[in-house]
Amino acid sequence: MSQQLLRDVCALIDSARESVVQRVNSTMTLTYFLIGRYIVEDEQQGEQRAGYAQETLKFLSAELNRTYGRGYSVDNLENMRRFYLAYQNRLSFADGEKSENASRILPNINQQPFSLSWSHYVLLSRVSDTNERNFYEIEATQNSWGIKELRRQYDSSLYERLVLSQNKGQVKDLSKKGH
Repeated sequence: MSQQLLRDVCALIDSARESVVQRVNSTMTLTYFLIGRYIVEDEQQGEQRAGYAQETLKFLSAELNRTYGRGYSVDNLENMRRFYLAYQNRLSFADGEKSENASRILPNINQQPFSLSWSHYVLLSRVSDTNERNFYEIEATQNSWGIKELRRQYDSSLYERLVLSQNKGQVKDLSKKGH
C-alpha cells in the first residue's frame, strides 16, 4: 500500500470529522440562541416576570435534564436567555412569526450566524458594550482564538487599550472589521 494513499485518506477522514464537529457546534449554538428566544418570549407574557421566570427556568431545567441529560441547568438556561438578548438582531424573523415556528429554522439555515463555540458566546454575551462584543467576536473568529485566549485577551482589556490609543472612527471600524 502506498504511504501517500494512506496519508491522503487519513487527511480526508480528519477533515470530514472536523467539519462534522464544527457543524454540530454551530447547530447547538443556534439551538441555544433559539431556546433563549423561547424563554424571553415566554417571560414577556407573564405579569410577574421575575418570580415567574425563575420558577419557569427551574421547571424547564428539571424536565430538559430528565429528558436529554445534563447541560440544561438553570444557570445555562439563563446563559441562553442572555445570549439571545445580546444577539437578537443577528437573525431576523418574519413579522408576526410565532416562536413555535422557530423550530423550522434549524434545517433551513444555509449559513450559520454564529461562528464560535457556545463557550465563546457565554463569555461574549456578558460584554454589555455592543462594539466591544463585536470586536472580540471578530478577533476570536479571525485569529482562531480558543476560549482561553479570548478570556485572556478580554481580561487584559485589549479593546479598552486599543480604544485609548485610537480615534473614535477607527474604534468603530474595529468593532466592524477587527484589528
